[in-house]
Amino acid sequence: MINLKKLLIAGILVGSQGLVFAQQDKNEEKNKTEQKDSTSNAKKEEKFKLKKYEDVIKPEMIKYNGFITTYTDTTDFKYFMEIPQDVFNKDILVVNRIAKASTDMRNGSFGLVGDKIGEAVYKFEEGPRKKLFLRRISFTEYAKDSTQTLYDGIKLNNVQAIAEAFPIEAYNTDSTAVIIDVTKFLDSDNDILYFANQKMKDRSGVAGQQNEKSFVKYMRSYDNNLEIRAVKTYAKGQNPTAPNYTLELNSSFILLPEKPMQPRLVDERVGYFSVGHRDFNTNPQSVTAKMMVKRWRLEPKPEDEEKYLRGELVEPQKPIVFYIDPATPKKWVPYLIQGVNDWQKAFEKAGFKNAIFGKEAPTAEEDSTWSLENANYSAIIYRPSEIANAMGPSISDPRSGEIIESHVFWFHNVMKVLKEWYMIQAGAIDPRARKPELDDELMGELIRFVSSHEIGHAIGLLHNFGASSTVPVEKLRDKEWVEKNGHTPSIMDYARFNYVAQPEDNIGTAGIYPRINDYDNWAITWGYRWRPEFKNEFEEQKALTKIVTDSLAANHRLWFGSEAEPFDPRSQNEDLGDDAVLAGTYGIKNLKRIVPQIIDWNSVDYKGYNEVKDVFGGVFAQYNRYLGHALKNIGGVYHDVHLASDDSPVYHPVEKEKQQRAIQFISDQLFDTPNWLNEKSIFNKLDFSFGIELSSIQKMNIERLIARIKMSNLLNAQYEYEEEAYTLQNLFDDLNQMIFRELHEKESVDFYRRNLQKIYVNRLIQQVTREEQPNLIIGNFQYNTTNSDIQTLILNELRKQKEMFEKLSKSSRLDDPTRTHLSELAKRIKKQLDLDS
Repeated sequence: MINLKKLLIAGILVGSQGLVFAQQDKNEEKNKTEQKDSTSNAKKEEKFKLKKYEDVIKPEMIKYNGFITTYTDTTDFKYFMEIPQDVFNKDILVVNRIAKASTDMRNGSFGLVGDKIGEAVYKFEEGPRKKLFLRRISFTEYAKDSTQTLYDGIKLNNVQAIAEAFPIEAYNTDSTAVIIDVTKFLDSDNDILYFANQKMKDRSGVAGQQNEKSFVKYMRSYDNNLEIRAVKTYAKGQNPTAPNYTLELNSSFILLPEKPMQPRLVDERVGYFSVGHRDFNTNPQSVTAKMMVKRWRLEPKPEDEEKYLRGELVEPQKPIVFYIDPATPKKWVPYLIQGVNDWQKAFEKAGFKNAIFGKEAPTAEEDSTWSLENANYSAIIYRPSEIANAMGPSISDPRSGEIIESHVFWFHNVMKVLKEWYMIQAGAIDPRARKPELDDELMGELIRFVSSHEIGHAIGLLHNFGASSTVPVEKLRDKEWVEKNGHTPSIMDYARFNYVAQPEDNIGTAGIYPRINDYDNWAITWGYRWRPEFKNEFEEQKALTKIVTDSLAANHRLWFGSEAEPFDPRSQNEDLGDDAVLAGTYGIKNLKRIVPQIIDWNSVDYKGYNEVKDVFGGVFAQYNRYLGHALKNIGGVYHDVHLASDDSPVYHPVEKEKQQRAIQFISDQLFDTPNWLNEKSIFNKLDFSFGIELSSIQKMNIERLIARIKMSNLLNAQYEYEEEAYTLQNLFDDLNQMIFRELHEKESVDFYRRNLQKIYVNRLIQQVTREEQPNLIIGNFQYNTTNSDIQTLILNELRKQKEMFEKLSKSSRLDDPTRTHLSELAKRIKKQLDLDS
C-alpha cells in the first residue's frame, strides 16, 4: 500500500522545488531585462552625453566675443557658436545680403552689392535630447501682452516652426552657455542663411548650391550682431546668362531690443512706411490690422530728458549715421554727406540736434571691424551700374516698426538721367543745363537732392505725390515766392525741377530744384517727437490724431497724397502745381524753346549723335507726361482721408469744368498735330520717325482715355452726380468733335490725322470685343463692368461713325486718300456690328 504521507511530502518537495526553479527563471529573466535596459540606457546616455568644453574648443581657434561667441578652427575648417542661455528665447533678426556681386548675375537693378536676399526673425530654444532649436518667428498674428485674455489662444494657434536643430556639443566652463557645431549649417544651402528662399533664387537666376565650389570666409561676433560671410557658387537657374554664378553673401544675426520701442500707429494722412499684424485685442468684437510706422528709435539721454521736455534741443542717445561707401567717387562724397545732413533741421523741429549725419567710411587702418555688411552700420552704397536709379530701403523690427539699419543705393547712371531731366525741364531757364556734360558743382547739387530724397525713405517717409498739387501754378513763376517757399512742399514728391517757370521770370536755383520743406519737417516732427507722457500707443494715437487734424486745417501745404492713388489727379509723379492744364501749357512752351537747341547743346565734334537721341527721346517722354497729367483729371476721383468726426466726402469726382479743360488740352496739344516736335534738323540725323513717334503717343493716350476703369468712373459719376458730372457720353461727344473735326466741316484729312482717327476707331472696336473683368479691384474700388451701359454706348458711337463714314466716303469735296480712309473705317465697323447683331 502506498504511503500517502510520503507521497504528500514528496509532492510538496517537488512543488516547492518547481516554485524555486520558476522563481529562479523569473529572476534570471528579470536580470537579463535589467541588463538589457541598462545597456540600452548606457547607449542612450552615451548618445546624448556631452563632450568636455576643452575637447570641443581648442586654444588655437580664432575667437570673437559678442552676444554669441564664435570659434573658427582654421585647421579642420570647423565653426562653433557659444550661445549663452540668457540669449535663449530672445528675438534675433537674420538679414541676408549680397556682399560681392557676380559678374554675370543681373536682373534689372537687382543682383548688386547690398541687395537684401532674405529677412526673418528667429529664436534659440533648448529642446529635448540635448538639442538646441532655432525657431522661425512669424508676426502675422502677434500678442505681446501675456496679461491679455486672448494671449494664450493666439499662442496655441501660432506654433512657430523649428527651422533648424543643432546637437549640443558641450557646455562652457561655468555651464551658462551651450556650444554647437555650425559647420554644416554654414556650409549648406538652407532656408535661413544666404539665399533663404526659393523666390529670391528665382529672382536672381540661381539654382542649387555647388558645394565643392563654395566655402565660408569668416564668422565674426559683436555686442549685438553676428556676421557670417561666405563665397557661394550656384548652378544656373531661370533665364541663365552663364553656366554658374559665384558671389559673396553675408548673413547678419541682429539681436533685437529686449524691450521693443513703443510703436507709433499709422495715420493715413502722414506718409510713413509701415509694418503690422492682425490684432485680436484692440477691438473686442473684431479682428483689426495693427499698423505701425517705421522709424528710428530717437530718445534723449537720461540726463537730458527734462531739458527735452522743456523744449531745449538735445542730442539723442543714438544718432542716425549713414556712412558713404568707400567705392564712391571722391568728388561726389561731400554732396552725398550734405544730402544726409540736410535733414538735421527737420529733426531739430522734433527736438533733437545732431540727430542724423553722413560720414565717410573709416579705412581698414582706422577701424578693421568696419564693413558695409555689418548690421551695426547704415550706408549709402555706390553701384557702378547702367541702371539710372537710386533707392532707400530699410530693415525694421516687426514688433514695433523700429528701423534697425538701412542701405541706400546710389546707381552711377542716375547722373545720366539727372543731366537729361535738368536739361529738358530747366534748360530754358538755366544756362548751366545747356552743355553735353554738366559742371561738377551743378551735378553735385543734383546728387545732393537725390541723396536727401532717398534718405527720406531710409528714415521712414513714403513718396508724397500730392505735395506739389497744393501750390498754385502761377506762384511757380513768382520769383520771390517760389525762391522762398520752393516749388513743392516736400522733397518726397517726384517734382524734379520747375518746368513751369519761363525765361522772363528769372527764377534762381532756390526756385528750380527741390529741398526738404514744410511737409517733410512736419512729418518728421509727427514721427520722431519723443512722447513719454503716453503709456501706450493707443493713448498716443488719440492725441496725434487731433494734432494732424488741426495741422491740416491750418496749413494745406501739409496735405499728403499717396503714390498708390489710382484716380486722384492731385497725386501724380513728375507733375507740378494745382492745375495740370496750365502747368503743362507752360511746360510745352519751354519744350518748344529747347527742341531747336538740342543738337547744339549735346554735340561733341568727335562723337556721334547718341546724346542727341537720348535727350530728344526725353523731350517726347516729358511731353507725354504733360498729357498724362491732364488726362488723369478725366474720370478722376478725389480722395481725402477724413475721420468719422468730419462729415466731408471722402471720394468726389473731379469738377466737370476741369475735365472739359483737360480734354480740350489733349485735343490742342496732341490731336492737333504737334508740328513743333517735327524738328527736321534732328530727325535727319537719327533713326526716328516723327509719324511713328507721334502715332505711338496718340495711341497710348487714347488707350488711357478709352479704358474700362475710366469709363466706369465717368458712368458712375453720371448717375450719382447728374448735371454736376462730366459723363461718358460727354467724353464721346467731345472726342467726336475733336478727332473728326475735318469731317464735320467736310474737309479732307491729312496723313497724321488719318492715323489718329484709325487709332480711335480701332480702340472703340477693341473695347467692344475685349473680355470683361467682372470683379476688377483698383485701389479701394471694385468694378463690375460686365453689366453696365459702357458696351451699349460704345456700340452706339460706332453706329454713328459708320453712318458718317459711309456718307462722306462718297463726297466729291474730299480727296481720294480721305475717301479711301473713310470707306475702310466703315467696313471695319460694319464687320464688328455684324458680329454683335
